[in-house]
Amino acid sequence: MARSPFTLAAAVTAAVPGADVVGARALSAGGDARFDSAVATLADGSEVAIRVAGDDDTAAELAREGLALRALTPGARAMLRFEVPEHLGDGRVGDSRALVTTLVPGFQIDAAEIPAGAGAAVAIGKAIAGVHALPASVVRGAGLAERTPEQARTEVRTLIDRAAATGRVSARLTVRWREAVDADDLWRFESAVTLGGAHAQSFLFADDDERGPRVIGVIGWHALCISDPAVDLAWLTMATEARTDVLDAYAGSTLRAPDAGLGVRARLLAELELARWLMHGHDARRPDVMDDAAQLLDALADGIHDDLAPRRTAGAGVDEAMSALDRVPAREQSDVDTSMRTDTYDAGAFTGVPSDDTSAFGPRGSGEEDLLDDAFDPRDAASDADATGALEPLDPNATAELGAFGAEDDEDRPPRPTTLLPSEGGISGEETDVAEAHRAARAAFQRWTSASSE
Repeated sequence: MARSPFTLAAAVTAAVPGADVVGARALSAGGDARFDSAVATLADGSEVAIRVAGDDDTAAELAREGLALRALTPGARAMLRFEVPEHLGDGRVGDSRALVTTLVPGFQIDAAEIPAGAGAAVAIGKAIAGVHALPASVVRGAGLAERTPEQARTEVRTLIDRAAATGRVSARLTVRWREAVDADDLWRFESAVTLGGAHAQSFLFADDDERGPRVIGVIGWHALCISDPAVDLAWLTMATEARTDVLDAYAGSTLRAPDAGLGVRARLLAELELARWLMHGHDARRPDVMDDAAQLLDALADGIHDDLAPRRTAGAGVDEAMSALDRVPAREQSDVDTSMRTDTYDAGAFTGVPSDDTSAFGPRGSGEEDLLDDAFDPRDAASDADATGALEPLDPNATAELGAFGAEDDEDRPPRPTTLLPSEGGISGEETDVAEAHRAARAAFQRWTSASSE
């Protein structure tokens, strides 16, 4: 049975020395129900968030979160142009572990609701680049995990082999994934400090008349590590409208070496989340979960054309498969819990037309490299499909767009401006186009926050 906010708030006093709790309330933003959570109001008017674990897995996640937040020193936080929860204390509620952090307010937007163009998409790309620009010493000093490109590649290969061994993954997907793992050029990347699997709900937004939608906070630091930057971009498969603009903003906001395979690896990791769901069912001896995962994998395979362009007739199946990624248990996926680190603003309090994001970005680069280079060569599609029913071999030098599931063909998409505004690096274009992008961003805020606000 869920604990009341007052019960949880009482534990803040024990976890945070000197804390004088004068009130408590539930969070208006919903989480994934894996934690009991509440907001406690202190005598000085500040608010803190408390989360209490429900089992051993969530307790371990809280321990990792506390370690990661402590690793973000004032110097590291100063490099980020957004707020990060601060670790205030650890405690227990009964036999359960509790974590107390500062409360980070802001809007969250579902991945499918993030619009293309200036605004939220650009802000997210810059925010991810800011995280990836953190020095490796932040992770190493705290003794957190570090994966080289070869280690990341080996983990992916092992997952594919295990999933294939269940007999529930089609030959088409197995060959597709193994060709991606075997392409050496695809795995020549520079490891970076990552969230270990960002998600749309990792980013908290504010809005104002002049600055527009901007990332003011990032949550979900429990998997902080040094790893493949693509792990923080895999969720973009579900952000079909915003994917290109997020990647473009990321490329234009980083000084890291160009990574032509970034978009391809991100797509691969997204598809493999369904394999993780399958393996969760296998390891937990849950035939129902395995059947569900197998159906989603079949829908994924059916919806992928030999040239990696989504079939219009199979779009629904692909969308269903990729939208089901949140079924994967938290310990097996990169989704983040939002239930103790954020609260929502009242969307009705914001008026006016927003302009471009200015807040969250790391060092800027040229942004001239296209991160959406296709890793598969369509020239061999016919012969390979006839022989094995599989996709064509991976070719990291190909230039055809990999594309997100359910996205429209390029010829159906309106021209997208590529110049950055001189002021803050936003996407520029015709004035009416930019205004329309801003209106779309505002509409997304209103749709998403109306379901989660108090």
